[in-house]
Amino acid sequence: MPHVEYHAEGGVAQLTINVPPANCYSYAMMQDLDAAILRARFDAEAHVIVIVGAGEKFFCAGADIRMLKGADPTFKYNFCLHANETIGRLEQTPKLVIAALNGHCVGGGLEIALAADLRIARRGAGQCGLPEVALGVLPGTGGTQRLTRLIGKSAAIEMMAEGRTMDFDEALKLGIVNKVFDAPSAADFVGQVREYAKRFVPPAKASMAVGLLKRACQTGGELSLLDGLALERELQQRLFQSSDATEGLVAYVEKRTPNFTGR
Repeated sequence: MPHVEYHAEGGVAQLTINVPPANCYSYAMMQDLDAAILRARFDAEAHVIVIVGAGEKFFCAGADIRMLKGADPTFKYNFCLHANETIGRLEQTPKLVIAALNGHCVGGGLEIALAADLRIARRGAGQCGLPEVALGVLPGTGGTQRLTRLIGKSAAIEMMAEGRTMDFDEALKLGIVNKVFDAPSAADFVGQVREYAKRFVPPAKASMAVGLLKRACQTGGELSLLDGLALERELQQRLFQSSDATEGLVAYVEKRTPNFTGR
C-alpha cells in the first residue's frame, strides 16, 4: 500500500497520508506524497486538492525521529532537501490546496500544512506547533520561512523558540488556520471539508481563475510590487482567453448564474 492514498471524486483530489500510528513522514512517504501531488496536478478532472491524515488522531506528527536518529548527516540533508522540493510543489501547482487537519499537526506535519493555501481544522482534535527546538534543531522543511510570512517575524520566533504547541482555536486566532469545524468524527470532518472544497469546483466556481489567482499570490508575494503586477497582468491575459471568462461576462450581462467548466 502507498504511504499516500489518492482518490478523486466530484472535482476534488484527496491525498490521504496513511502511515500508522502517527502518519510520520519518511523518505518513502515523501516520495509517495510527491507522486500524489503530481498526479493531482495532471488530473484534468481534479480542481481542488485536499490533504488529510488517516485515522482519528493525527494529520501528521512530523518526521520519523527513529529514522533520522540512525541516518548520517548527508542523508538528513538530502532528506530535508527532497521534502522541501515536494512540499513546494503544493504552492507551485495552480490548483487550490486545502489541508484538512483532522488531528495532531506538529513539526513537519505543520510544515506540510503551511504549504497549503488554506488550513481547516477539526475543533478539539489535537495540537499544532513547531517544537523542533526541543530536539536541538530548527523546523527545516520550510517552517521558519512560511510561519514567519504567515504570522509575522516576532510571533513566529516566539512560537518556535518556546517550542510550544496550541489547540486549533488558538491557531485560528493567530491566523495559522483559516477555519475550525465542529465534527463528531474525523470521517465527518473530512466530509465537511470536501463539501467546502466543492465551492471551488465547476460549475459553481471558475477553478482556473482560482488556481491562477493563487499563483499570483504565491509567486507575486515574493516579488517586488512592479514585478508582481507584471505577473498579475500575464495571468489575467491567460484568463481573458479562457472559456470561463467568456461565460462569466455573458452570464453577468444576461443576469443568470454562470456555468463554469474550469477551462
